[in-house]
Amino acid sequence: MATWPDPELSMVPLPGVTLHVAAAGPADGSLTILLHGFPEAWFAWRHQIGPLAAAGLRLLAPDLRGYNRSAKPREIAAYHLDRVADDVLALADRHGAERVRLVGHDWGGIIGW
Repeated sequence: MATWPDPELSMVPLPGVTLHVAAAGPADGSLTILLHGFPEAWFAWRHQIGPLAAAGLRLLAPDLRGYNRSAKPREIAAYHLDRVADDVLALADRHGAERVRLVGHDWGGIIGW
């Protein structure tokens, strides 16, 4: 079985929320954001991150708001679909992407759609 380097983990401030994000792959690779399902975290993508990064993709796998090490706003309205989708767009903008691939599992698929 192939082994891959661990992704870089960081806290990324975005408008209204700070997300915990796992990043891997070349900085100039095509930006691909992996959106986890419920009730998961970035770690759900651990088996896909290495091979996709090795294929040349720049991967970001955030813990969505309310999950794992990301911020957990108190108000219920902070978890509406449009707010979570705005986080994903802000994350892509922060990385200067003109285009982005979204890969979603479960709840992450709904957010990406």
